[in-house]
Amino acid sequence: MAEMTILDNSSEKQAALFPNGNTSAEPAGARDTQTAAGRARQGSTSPAPNNILDRFFHISRRGSTIAREFRGGLVTFFTMAYIVILNPLILGGFSADNAPTDVAGGWLSAAQVGAVTGLTAGVMTILFGLIANLPFGLAAGLGINSFLAVSVIQEVTWAEAMGLVVINGILIVLFGVTGARTAIFRAVPKELKAAITVGIGLFIAFIGFVDSGFVRPTAGGPPVQLGDGGSITSVPTLVFVVGLLAMGILVARKVQGGLLIGIVGTTVLAAVVEAVMKIGPASATNPGGWHLNTPVLSGQLVSAPDLGLVGQFDLFGSFARIGGLAATMLVFTLVFTNFFDAMGTMTGLAKSAGVAHKDGTFPRLKSAFIVEGFGAVAGGATSGSSNTVYIDSAAGIGEGARTGLASVVTGVLFLGSMFLTPLTSVVPLEVAAAALVVVGAMMMAQVREIKFTKFTVALPAFLTIVTMPLSYSIANGIGVGFVSWAIIGAASGKARKIHPLMWVVSAGFLVYFARGPINALLGG
Repeated sequence: MAEMTILDNSSEKQAALFPNGNTSAEPAGARDTQTAAGRARQGSTSPAPNNILDRFFHISRRGSTIAREFRGGLVTFFTMAYIVILNPLILGGFSADNAPTDVAGGWLSAAQVGAVTGLTAGVMTILFGLIANLPFGLAAGLGINSFLAVSVIQEVTWAEAMGLVVINGILIVLFGVTGARTAIFRAVPKELKAAITVGIGLFIAFIGFVDSGFVRPTAGGPPVQLGDGGSITSVPTLVFVVGLLAMGILVARKVQGGLLIGIVGTTVLAAVVEAVMKIGPASATNPGGWHLNTPVLSGQLVSAPDLGLVGQFDLFGSFARIGGLAATMLVFTLVFTNFFDAMGTMTGLAKSAGVAHKDGTFPRLKSAFIVEGFGAVAGGATSGSSNTVYIDSAAGIGEGARTGLASVVTGVLFLGSMFLTPLTSVVPLEVAAAALVVVGAMMMAQVREIKFTKFTVALPAFLTIVTMPLSYSIANGIGVGFVSWAIIGAASGKARKIHPLMWVVSAGFLVYFARGPINALLGG
């Protein structure tokens, strides 16, 4: 399968794809033109663009096809579609009794949250595909929406919390426009970028294991265990195992559309199992049920979306309610989480897609950062939480997606999900989890770019890799990597080789890691 060879991101491969080695920010499309010229000089036989889609998205230049882009877009949507169901469960409810209530007793309607989740994800993913021309899907970020629902609304109202999200997005856009975000990205050593990619691979695989019930917390003793008491005891988890093996076999045999075939086939299997066994959703009384989605299509297939939450945000209300310093600390936390989660995710995805340069940068880098920042603005403005690039996009990349056309396909499907929520909820979380584990295995290939024989490189890289899954946060892994890289490098006599921005960002991460005590002092 052609896309499997593209996943080889060795130095030789990158040099062939990007012969100029130019990593400066350029106008949209310039980098793609250079890579095409480079391949022409090397005698490449890539087919010439023969239609408007190919010319606009540079599909042939990146070694892809329109069919592969559509297939990759479908896979990305199916692995991300759970957010349309999960985001309303995190942020909203059907009454004040089952919804997170803010400091004033206010709450968000789950139906409205679901509608704006699909709307914002669809619009921002389409824009990202058209402007950045990268196969990355955007949707409400799970880390930030959980932070809002658990912590922020204990101090401010939902409207005020979403106002903070908008401010966070505006700052990220400014960082992108001024080039500050790009400068920080370039300052990160290539070994640390590779470690970020590997860490994300482990992270999404761990997410897949947890979401499927293959790995569960224990009542005492080790933090996690295999299944229930060391055994696979639930049928949905068994379906995950079957799906994982099926997708692995299809990918190993280089079957075109292997991941998509695996997702659809395993979903059909899950639906048949549910029809026969009547397992039902997981709950306190039914721990062996399906997580998040039950593979049953019933009731109304189409419903009109309620977009009543659009525009319901208060930009500066939180500053008046809790004071400037406390509100600023909340914005600081949002910015750091949003900024570095997205940076790390895009690093890993670009490498997996084979479009990354030797230094880890990728085509239309500045445009990608700016559009992703607007995702945060749009998410806050629609009360669906900050929208950011999803690591789940790696599933579509693993299926062959290499250009923004795949993102456009994913975005259109997200817009359709506003009307077809019952269909998006058919794919159980256990099936999507299997795809994530397969893609995590693909991303592990980047570990070969890390020089583990040099301990000044090995320890920061190792800490980056393991902190992401163990702390359940990409930003935490990046922060630990930054700080340890700077300190260990300086203490080893290599302070001059550390970019000044690495020190600036490391200092910021130290504040980020100490935000709890800082907030307590401010509150006191």
